[in-house]
Amino acid sequence: MQQFMARQGDVLIVSATIPKEAEPKARDKGRVILAYGEVTGHAHRIADPDGAGAVLLSVAESATFLRLSKGAQLVHEEHATINLPAGEYQVIQQREYRYGESVRVRD
Repeated sequence: MQQFMARQGDVLIVSATIPKEAEPKARDKGRVILAYGEVTGHAHRIADPDGAGAVLLSVAESATFLRLSKGAQLVHEEHATINLPAGEYQVIQQREYRYGESVRVRD
């Protein structure tokens, strides 16, 4: 498997094998959202106009994965667009340590 890695703000995408127990996550109004912005309402999302090429999956809410049956774009209003080749990926959101707990970083 050819390794791929890309970062867009607080979201990291890395090549991975999706575990068999991963369950599909629902789309948000037809959109595949990898991470929501906390303040602006913007979102890191997959541009998937026909709605068939991208599936977001999770394993017990502890890990998130993305399956792309064809190339797609990762878009966000405040970041450069990233072209993703077809494949399987793990989606990792950056975390920070704050006041005795680990929390997700939000744009």
